[in-house]
Amino acid sequence: METKILSGEQGIKAGAEIVRAGGVVAFPTETVYGLAANAFDPQAVRAVFAAKGRPMDNPLIVHLPDKNQIGRVTRGYDKKYEVLVETFMPGPLTLVVPRGSDIPDEVTAGLDTVGVRVPSHPVCARFLAACGVPVAAPSANLSTRISPTSARHVFEDMNGRIPLIIDGGECEVGIESTVLDITGEAPVVLRPGAVTAEMIAHVLGEDVKSHSGKVLAAAPAPGMKYKHYAPACECVVAENISSALACYERQKNAGKNPVILCRGEHAAMLGGARFINLGGTDEEVCRNVYAALHKGEKTADFIICEDLGDRGVAASVMNRVNKAAGGKRV
Repeated sequence: METKILSGEQGIKAGAEIVRAGGVVAFPTETVYGLAANAFDPQAVRAVFAAKGRPMDNPLIVHLPDKNQIGRVTRGYDKKYEVLVETFMPGPLTLVVPRGSDIPDEVTAGLDTVGVRVPSHPVCARFLAACGVPVAAPSANLSTRISPTSARHVFEDMNGRIPLIIDGGECEVGIESTVLDITGEAPVVLRPGAVTAEMIAHVLGEDVKSHSGKVLAAAPAPGMKYKHYAPACECVVAENISSALACYERQKNAGKNPVILCRGEHAAMLGGARFINLGGTDEEVCRNVYAALHKGEKTADFIICEDLGDRGVAASVMNRVNKAAGGKRV
């Protein structure tokens, strides 16, 4: 199969035609690139899992062009959460809601809930509207690999596996959406993202719980059950920049070709050590982290990422980095 990369209205039109015909295409969102299939078509959804090499017991998120269409895929939810829809949609928030009758088991891994979101990327919005059906989509990478934030990243994993990648430029947010379960007695963050628990709690006026991180037999959201975001080479998290530099020297002495991923403010502390600048603000770090991991695995054989913090968006980024490193710390 030849994989084409198209942009603009040409890409949107071609991609929507493929989805309506039961095929799979890659498309941009503000978080990461996704693999789109008709969420009402079980066979098309199975093709997404096949393209990714993803286990079928890992649910997909349904993407909609407009928040007014949420009713197409759910049988209703507590209206006290409508304020979250009004505040954060379109945007990088996924709500886990009771599943509508038209959503097949293939999308939800057989669960009675479904994740729903309305992306804010303008190309994505036009593409989803052109499809005319809700789109089920995971990230557009091979299972367990680093998520893609550019069309080039997608092509590296998906060339020959899907017919089309819609190029919408680099993703503005840079990590997957926050997933919030609103089907229980209290809202629970299942996967952290750019919309933080603190932001959600402020809007709701109540505490928001976070999932324990324990692996579940049936995960209600993506990113909870299997290894994720992993580069091709070994990756570790350093407690601080001094630990990162010490690890770098050990790896150099062992004959390795390491690289450090760090905040821009710490670059001056690294001397002649090779590094990739993640940026200054938490938002820049979030936007750049996957691209840095992609670059690191191509130019080094050992990645050392400094611990970026445990608050707000930085904590969401570290959720991904810790999984990329398989929990290894130095």
